[in-house]
Amino acid sequence: MSLVYSTDGGRVKPEKEQELPPEGDGVVRLHKETKGRKGAGVVLVKGTGLDKAALKELCSFLKKRLGTGGSIEDWDIVIQGADKRPQVQQLLEQKGYKVKLVGG
Repeated sequence: MSLVYSTDGGRVKPEKEQELPPEGDGVVRLHKETKGRKGAGVVLVKGTGLDKAALKELCSFLKKRLGTGGSIEDWDIVIQGADKRPQVQQLLEQKGYKVKLVGG
């Protein structure tokens, strides 16, 4: 049972657990996906091994350089446009990542 209210400080919020990124093998994989997206193709960037702040920064960098939209889902970066995989691969390799194209 956890403490909910204290007369000293009012409502007590439990400490949030730090989410850790999934362990990777050092290879960033670029997936092309259209399933569940009404036919619109996207590029999924998986396996970066970055924390949430660094992942957000990398997503922002990619979106600006490619001139396209994108977001973060779980621990993956989603970049709009399935034809962007070669450009994403080139940008990530310039940043020092080892990149593989996976799937169709």
